[in-house]
Amino acid sequence: MKAHEREQLIKDINVLLHQAYDSTLVEIHALLKRIDDVDDEEDLKAIKEAREDIRINGTVSWDEIKNEINKDVA
Repeated sequence: MKAHEREQLIKDINVLLHQAYDSTLVEIHALLKRIDDVDDEEDLKAIKEAREDIRINGTVSWDEIKNEINKDVA
């Protein structure tokens, strides 16, 4: 999403939020919090999976990465 599209979306959401009932705002807040919590859980899961992959398969050295980049460029 482009920056100006994001800004417009936020403005549109703010208009709707200012028109909403208090009970609706509480529900929206709870939903946003739940979404944030799920995102955090997914991030933690990805980190754990990456660490397990490193434990099993090891890591790649910086020299190996540079060599691969140089192969792709050539």
